[in-house]
Amino acid sequence: QVQVVESGGGLVQPGGSLRLSCDASGFTLGDYAIGWFRQAPGKEREGVSCSGAGDGSTYYADSVKGRFTVSRDNVQSMVYLQMNSLKAEDTAVYYCAANLMRRSCAAAQSMGGMIRHEYAYWGQGTQVTVSS
Repeated sequence: QVQVVESGGGLVQPGGSLRLSCDASGFTLGDYAIGWFRQAPGKEREGVSCSGAGDGSTYYADSVKGRFTVSRDNVQSMVYLQMNSLKAEDTAVYYCAANLMRRSCAAAQSMGGMIRHEYAYWGQGTQVTVSS
Protein backbone atom coordinates (compact mmCIF):
# COMPACT_ATOMS: atom_id res chain seq x y z
CA GLN A 1 0.00 0.00 0.00
CA VAL A 2 1.44 3.32 -1.09
CA GLN A 3 1.59 5.89 1.68
CA VAL A 4 3.19 9.28 1.98
CA VAL A 5 3.21 11.12 5.29
CA GLU A 6 4.47 14.65 5.76
CA SER A 7 5.52 15.97 9.16
CA GLY A 8 7.53 18.72 10.79
CA GLY A 9 5.25 21.68 10.26
CA GLY A 10 4.33 24.14 12.95
CA LEU A 11 4.22 27.76 14.01
CA VAL A 12 7.44 29.71 13.63
CA GLN A 13 8.38 33.37 13.77
CA PRO A 14 9.59 35.20 10.66
CA GLY A 15 13.25 34.46 10.12
CA GLY A 16 12.95 31.07 11.78
CA SER A 17 13.54 27.59 10.44
CA LEU A 18 11.67 24.33 10.07
CA ARG A 19 12.58 20.95 8.66
CA LEU A 20 9.82 19.03 6.94
CA SER A 21 9.97 15.28 6.47
CA CYS A 22 8.31 13.09 3.87
CA ASP A 23 8.02 9.45 4.87
CA ALA A 24 7.28 7.23 1.86
CA SER A 25 6.27 3.58 1.92
CA GLY A 26 4.81 1.07 -0.50
CA PHE A 27 7.06 2.11 -3.37
CA THR A 28 10.78 2.44 -4.01
CA LEU A 29 11.63 6.05 -3.25
CA GLY A 30 14.88 5.81 -5.22
CA ASP A 31 12.94 5.27 -8.46
CA TYR A 32 11.12 8.60 -8.37
CA ALA A 33 11.74 12.30 -8.33
CA ILE A 34 10.00 13.66 -5.23
CA GLY A 35 8.44 17.06 -5.17
CA TRP A 36 7.41 19.42 -2.41
CA PHE A 37 4.34 21.54 -3.04
CA ARG A 38 2.47 24.05 -0.95
CA GLN A 39 -0.99 25.49 -0.92
CA ALA A 40 -1.96 28.67 0.85
CA PRO A 41 -5.61 29.54 1.59
CA GLY A 42 -7.37 30.69 -1.57
CA LYS A 43 -4.40 29.90 -3.79
CA GLU A 44 -3.47 27.09 -6.14
CA ARG A 45 -1.06 24.38 -5.10
CA GLU A 46 2.42 25.35 -6.27
CA GLY A 47 5.62 23.37 -6.61
CA VAL A 48 8.46 24.69 -4.47
CA SER A 49 11.19 22.07 -4.69
CA CYS A 50 12.12 18.79 -6.32
CA SER A 51 14.69 16.09 -5.58
CA GLY A 52 15.76 13.91 -8.49
CA ALA A 53 16.18 10.15 -8.36
CA GLY A 54 19.74 9.10 -8.93
CA ASP A 55 21.08 12.12 -10.82
CA GLY A 56 21.26 14.47 -7.87
CA SER A 57 19.16 17.07 -9.66
CA THR A 58 17.19 19.59 -7.67
CA TYR A 59 14.80 22.39 -8.43
CA TYR A 60 13.68 25.37 -6.39
CA ALA A 61 11.01 27.89 -7.15
CA ASP A 62 12.34 31.42 -7.30
CA SER A 63 10.34 32.30 -4.19
CA VAL A 64 12.32 29.84 -2.03
CA LYS A 65 15.69 29.70 -3.79
CA GLY A 66 18.55 30.29 -1.38
CA ARG A 67 16.33 29.64 1.65
CA PHE A 68 15.05 26.07 1.20
CA THR A 69 17.14 22.94 0.72
CA VAL A 70 15.79 19.56 -0.35
CA SER A 71 17.54 16.29 0.49
CA ARG A 72 16.70 12.61 0.46
CA ASP A 73 17.69 9.32 2.07
CA ASN A 74 16.63 6.52 -0.26
CA VAL A 75 17.61 3.83 2.24
CA GLN A 76 15.28 5.27 4.86
CA SER A 77 12.70 6.27 2.21
CA MET A 78 12.71 9.83 3.49
CA VAL A 79 12.82 13.22 1.78
CA TYR A 80 13.45 16.40 3.71
CA LEU A 81 12.86 20.09 3.11
CA GLN A 82 14.98 22.39 5.25
CA MET A 83 13.35 25.80 5.33
CA ASN A 84 15.35 28.76 6.62
CA SER A 85 14.68 32.49 6.79
CA LEU A 86 10.97 31.83 6.73
CA LYS A 87 8.61 34.58 5.72
CA ALA A 88 4.92 35.15 6.31
CA GLU A 89 4.27 34.33 2.65
CA ASP A 90 5.65 30.83 3.23
CA THR A 91 2.56 30.06 5.31
CA ALA A 92 0.78 27.13 3.65
CA VAL A 93 0.06 23.44 3.85
CA TYR A 94 3.08 21.60 2.50
CA TYR A 95 2.78 18.34 0.58
CA CYS A 96 5.21 15.87 -0.90
CA ALA A 97 4.46 13.63 -3.85
CA ALA A 98 6.19 11.31 -6.32
CA ASN A 99 6.72 12.20 -9.98
CA LEU A 100 5.47 9.23 -11.99
CA MET A 101 6.74 10.64 -15.30
CA ARG A 102 10.28 11.81 -14.59
CA ARG A 103 13.17 10.62 -12.48
CA SER A 104 15.02 13.90 -12.82
CA CYS A 105 14.10 17.40 -11.73
CA ALA A 106 16.18 18.98 -14.50
CA ALA A 107 13.18 19.60 -16.73
CA ALA A 108 11.44 21.74 -14.13
CA GLN A 109 13.80 24.64 -14.74
CA SER A 110 13.40 24.58 -18.51
CA MET A 111 9.64 24.20 -18.26
CA GLY A 112 9.27 27.10 -15.86
CA GLY A 113 8.26 25.02 -12.88
CA MET A 114 7.01 21.71 -11.59
CA ILE A 115 4.05 20.18 -13.39
CA ARG A 116 1.49 19.15 -10.81
CA HIS A 117 -0.26 16.50 -12.88
CA GLU A 118 3.01 14.56 -13.16
CA TYR A 119 2.86 13.87 -9.43
CA ALA A 120 0.92 11.29 -7.46
CA TYR A 121 0.90 9.57 -4.08
CA TRP A 122 -0.02 12.76 -2.26
CA GLY A 123 0.06 12.87 1.53
CA GLN A 124 -2.26 14.79 3.84
CA GLY A 125 0.14 17.67 4.16
CA THR A 126 1.67 19.49 7.10
CA GLN A 127 0.75 23.03 8.10
CA VAL A 128 3.47 25.67 8.22
CA THR A 129 2.52 28.99 9.78
CA VAL A 130 4.98 31.86 9.85
CA SER A 131 3.78 34.58 12.16
CA SER A 132 4.99 36.80 14.96
